[in-house]
Amino acid sequence: MYDIFQLMEFTLQCNGSDLHLSVGRPPTIRVSGRMRNVKGEPLTADDTIHLANQFMPPRMKLEFREKGGADFGYAHSGPSGKCRFRVAVYRQKGCVGVVLRLLPSRILTFDQIGLQPQIKELLHRSRGLVLVTGPTGSGKTTTLATMVDYINQNFDHHIVTIEDPVEYYHEHKKSIVTQREIGSDVGSFKEAMKRVLRMDPDVILLGEMRDLETISTAITAAETGHLVLGTLHTTGSARTIDRIIDAFPSDQQEQCRAQLSVSLLAVISQVIMGRADKEGLIAGFEVMMMNSAIENLIRKNETFKIKSVLQTHKNAGMVLLDEHLWDLYKAGKISKESILLKSQDPKEIQRKLDFDELGGAPGATPPPAPPSVSAGPTSSAPSAPSTGPAQPGAARPSSIFQRKPPQ
Repeated sequence: MYDIFQLMEFTLQCNGSDLHLSVGRPPTIRVSGRMRNVKGEPLTADDTIHLANQFMPPRMKLEFREKGGADFGYAHSGPSGKCRFRVAVYRQKGCVGVVLRLLPSRILTFDQIGLQPQIKELLHRSRGLVLVTGPTGSGKTTTLATMVDYINQNFDHHIVTIEDPVEYYHEHKKSIVTQREIGSDVGSFKEAMKRVLRMDPDVILLGEMRDLETISTAITAAETGHLVLGTLHTTGSARTIDRIIDAFPSDQQEQCRAQLSVSLLAVISQVIMGRADKEGLIAGFEVMMMNSAIENLIRKNETFKIKSVLQTHKNAGMVLLDEHLWDLYKAGKISKESILLKSQDPKEIQRKLDFDELGGAPGATPPPAPPSVSAGPTSSAPSAPSTGPAQPGAARPSSIFQRKPPQ
């Protein structure tokens, strides 16, 4: 039978980002964006229940029984070192499933995550709203942790984070850092945002802007003298602004546009993909910094014109996602498949690729863009024997990946 702590160790040894435990398939580790099966038998329903019970806190077991799912953070200490996982336990087809995401053991710098230096200047502001957006698993939490750590090192502020769950632990440095976890420290994001304004905060990190009241309170806090860092599951600056405004009833949207045009400082949209030049992951960014042109577009409900502003203000640190992805592709850091999958306009990217393959010769006309590209098949994945824990300093196993049988 598999052991959850050995599987955590194996995820660390493989430089994996996620561990998936699903009935009918061996434990699966995502390495550099690809799924790889651990060597061994497929998991049974009893196996996943046993693995979940090995490390779930009693409070989470109760929540799982009542709601059919539980999310929490877990600190692991083993031969490979200390680390934290973000854990999701859920029901599917009557069985238990588990996904563990490995959180980096150290907070990255702006250079390491690839963010423009102009972002640091935003963190010197005493008030305003900075949004980090992107799909699930795109690295938003890592980017926010980098921002909080920068403020913590350079300013004597009170930073309050509201998260579900707390993923990065921040020590008190120059600032005081208060971290509140939904479920254990406070009941909901809505309740936490009500209370936070009475805690003398300078900086508020809101792990997720889920509902109208939370969004409204965050905008108000940014207007009234607080720097607010928040996240949304959107991609692109214009879509993010539209998403916020559309959350309000139609009779309040005009007021929301006025508030947002004054309080919003920046929107940072990001995606993450495997590197083509070496092992690991790399992020692609779209950065929108508020200026008078964008403020006017938000007020006039013409967010579709924001793209042209980003194209003409590169010197101010603004960049479109597709342009940043193209730069990464030309530098050999991501593959053709990755840029097509992650871009917002794959047809335009395909035209650029076709033109580039023709050498960009004058007069060369790129052919029409083909249908959008879909993700390729997953490869087989990591696996660890379920016998014996990993030894400190042990070399990485030479054959930990289970190959697919011939067709």
